[in-house]
Amino acid sequence: MMKVVYITFPNKKSAKEIARLLLKKKLIACANIYAIDSLYTWKGEVADESEFVLWAKTNREKIKDIENLVQANHQYEVPCIVNFDVEANSAYANWVTQTLK
Repeated sequence: MMKVVYITFPNKKSAKEIARLLLKKKLIACANIYAIDSLYTWKGEVADESEFVLWAKTNREKIKDIENLVQANHQYEVPCIVNFDVEANSAYANWVTQTLK
């Protein structure tokens, strides 16, 4: 089953750094990074921040290693790491599978 992992970052530089680490270790096949506005509650206050989100394509077997790498290298005290089961066209899904070998 193909997975997509959603991870937020305080800036584009840190998102790219972690994406490159994940790619080098073959934990993800592809990363997309873009700017977002985030509103959330943190330590009793409502935060309104500009962030960057990383969408990473991978498989189920890599999720725990992705979480460990991100937590070890992320500057947030509690990084957002959310994964989703997804379906993709067979050619793309095969490319992801082959890239992660």
